[in-house]
Amino acid sequence: MNTQRAQAIAASPVMANVTYNGVPIYIQKVDANNETARIFPLDEPKNEQEVSLSLLTEH
Repeated sequence: MNTQRAQAIAASPVMANVTYNGVPIYIQKVDANNETARIFPLDEPKNEQEVSLSLLTEH
């Protein structure tokens, strides 16, 4: 996923269908400098992690 799209999804009040390793996730914030995103699985909000934007897929 590119940085601009990830930032738009993170800023949008509308939930986008994005997955990480096949798991639906929520994007909390995007670090454009490192091309990473702070995410968590929709069913595990306490399981936050920092992942590369290239590993995120929008459906």
